[in-house]
Amino acid sequence: MLKLLTIIGARPQIIKSAAISRAIKNHYASSIKEVVVHTGQHYDERMSAIFFEELQIPQPDYNLGAGSGKHGEQTARMIAGIETILENEHPDFMIIYGDTNSTLAAAVAASKIHVPVVHIEAGLRSFNKKMPEEINRILSDHVSTYLFPPTQTGFDNLKNEGFRVDNRPPYTIDRPGVFNVGDVMYDNTLFFSKVADKNTDILEKEGLQKKQFLLVTLHRNTNTDDAARLNAIFRALLEIANSRNETLVLPLHPRTAKQMEILLEPELRREISNNSAILLLPPVSYLEMIQLEKYAKLVLTDSGGVQKEAYFLKTPCLILRAETEWVEIVESGAAVLCDADETRILEAYRYFMSNPESSFQTIYGDGNAAEKILNLLLAGAAT
Repeated sequence: MLKLLTIIGARPQIIKSAAISRAIKNHYASSIKEVVVHTGQHYDERMSAIFFEELQIPQPDYNLGAGSGKHGEQTARMIAGIETILENEHPDFMIIYGDTNSTLAAAVAASKIHVPVVHIEAGLRSFNKKMPEEINRILSDHVSTYLFPPTQTGFDNLKNEGFRVDNRPPYTIDRPGVFNVGDVMYDNTLFFSKVADKNTDILEKEGLQKKQFLLVTLHRNTNTDDAARLNAIFRALLEIANSRNETLVLPLHPRTAKQMEILLEPELRREISNNSAILLLPPVSYLEMIQLEKYAKLVLTDSGGVQKEAYFLKTPCLILRAETEWVEIVESGAAVLCDADETRILEAYRYFMSNPESSFQTIYGDGNAAEKILNLLLAGAAT
C-alpha cells in the first residue's frame, strides 16, 4: 500500500488537502494510506479546526503546535518535528501545498533525509522576492520530486527556471516529474459549492440578496500593517458604500480587525463602524465563504485563494495587491490589479458595474486534478 504523509499548517492548505483526502477515501482506500501532519503554524478553532469537520478531512495524526514567531524560529521548530515524524512513519511520498513556512519546513526536512517531495501548486511566481511566500515556493519547488503546477503559466515558469518537463520515470529530486493536471482547488470548489447550497444559510442569516452585495477580504500584512495602504483601501470601500448605495460584506481576519483599531484614521474608523451598509463579520467557515463568493456581484481581496475561487464561481474580482500569481484571471479580463490605490479601486469597481459580463475560460483543469495526481504517484511508486 502506498503511504503518503500530508503536511498542512494554515487554512488554505487544509482546504487544498480536502481534494486529495476525498479522492483517497472515494477511490483509493485499498491502495493508499494517508498520514496527516498539522504543523500548528496557524491554529485557531474558528480559522482552522472547524474545517476538518466541515470539509470531511481526516483529523491530523500529528499536531506539532509550532505556533507563531519569527520566520526562522517557527521554521526551525517545524523542520525538527517533521523530520522526527518522517523517520518514524517512512512514507513513500510527502505532500506539501502552496507556499507557507510549513511548506518550506517540510520540503527541507524531507529532502535532507531523501523522502520524495510532492509539491501541489508548484510553479507559482509573483516575481517579488520580498514576499516570504515567493522564497518558500521557489525553494520548495527546487527540492521536489513531483511538481504539480495548477496552470500552464505555472508549468511554463518551471520550464523557464530550467526544469526538464520531458523527464521520464523513475523521477528523482535531480530528475523530477512536472505535470499540469489542473488545480485541486477547482476540484474543491465544484464539489463544495453544491454542498454549501444545501448546508449554509449565511445569506439568510445576514439578510443578503444574491448578486446584491460586494464581498471584501483583507489579510496580507502588506495591507493590514501599513497605515497608508489600509486607510486607502477603507476610504475606497466607504466611498463605494456611500456613493453607490452598495452593501459590503467583510469577514474580518483577526489581524485585520486588530490593525483597523490601531491604524485606521479615527474618523474613518468611526464612519466604517457606524455604516449599516458595511457588514463587519467574524471569520466565516469555508462553506460560508464559498457561498458569499458565489453570490457576490463583485469580490475585492488580497487573498490568492479567494481570487481563484471567485473566478471558479464566475464572480469578477478586484485584487488589492500590486501583483498576482494568478495572472490568467487578469489576462482573461475577469479580475483587475488595483493594489491599495483608492483611485484604481474605484475605477475598477465602476468598470465592472458597467460591464457585468466577464469572460471565464477553462484554465484550471476539468475538476479531477486530485485523481490524476494520485494515479501518477501510484505509477511512480511502481517503477
